[in-house]
Amino acid sequence: MSETQSKLAFNRRSLELDAAGEVNRIVTFLQENVLHRLHRQGAVVGISGGIDSSLVLALCARAFGPQRVVGILLPERESSPESADLAHRLAGRFEVQTVTEEISAALDGAGCYRRRDEAVKRVFPEFEPDWKSKITLPGNLLEEDRLNIFSLTVIKPDGSEQTQRLPLREYAQIVASSNFKQRTRMAMLYYHAELRNYAVIGTPNKNERDMGFFVKYGDGGADINPIGHLFKSQVFQLARFLDVPVEIQQRPPTTDTYSAGSTQEEFFYRIPFNILDLVWLGYERGVDHAEIAGALELTVEQVERVIADIERKRRATEYLRTQPINLD
Repeated sequence: MSETQSKLAFNRRSLELDAAGEVNRIVTFLQENVLHRLHRQGAVVGISGGIDSSLVLALCARAFGPQRVVGILLPERESSPESADLAHRLAGRFEVQTVTEEISAALDGAGCYRRRDEAVKRVFPEFEPDWKSKITLPGNLLEEDRLNIFSLTVIKPDGSEQTQRLPLREYAQIVASSNFKQRTRMAMLYYHAELRNYAVIGTPNKNERDMGFFVKYGDGGADINPIGHLFKSQVFQLARFLDVPVEIQQRPPTTDTYSAGSTQEEFFYRIPFNILDLVWLGYERGVDHAEIAGALELTVEQVERVIADIERKRRATEYLRTQPINLD
């Protein structure tokens, strides 16, 4: 399709895939790279009951056969119990074996919870160990144009909440401490991969990769990234095609990082994926902003607000996508 044709064709269906063709393309990519380039004999996937890891497990089962795929559950004491239930249901659907590695002790040893709570208590001195916390961004980007300034919310056992703007020092400490979770999980995935001469298969999609919603050398670390080219909306399409359990398809995407629980939309994206992905696609294709707005029943101002947010996040997180810099 030419550039002119792609612009003319832009509408709400522009993200629709030939699901069968795309699945076959990814399966071939996995087989060629894992078996023939990396010379590994199978795949290890960290599974959390989320849509991305579920799709990747389903693709790996098709690429290598269920007997050469291992799904690793990596809960810690703040994980949602629902995550493990859904991960086991997923593995059962695709007849993949699972291993559960509880990582709370490793996180305690690294000071993950202690370091994070030190920062929380500087914002909320009354914070207690049985309280929960989470970080959020301002509300829906379509409704108001506000900068990406983070707030900290704490929740008492009785359900009452308090929220304050999060100073930079405390934000950095909370994020740096919480990132122990993703990096510990990745270390455990590589243990199980090396044990079996398997490859670690990554789960970040295009939204996460390009906008920087991942932890460097944490969930961003893997041998192969088979869905990094797919918008989140397209991940759901392939998950439906491969018959991922409907409970996973209907589950709101979460970070599964903060004790209070936080959806990806409220923590980072600030806009539903069905809007974000189409605006982004139109922007990449060079479609006129007014045409994008008309196709999605938005104002031009709203479209430009979303595009500006995409570009800000891509610039701010470029270092996450930078490979180690070597002196030749």
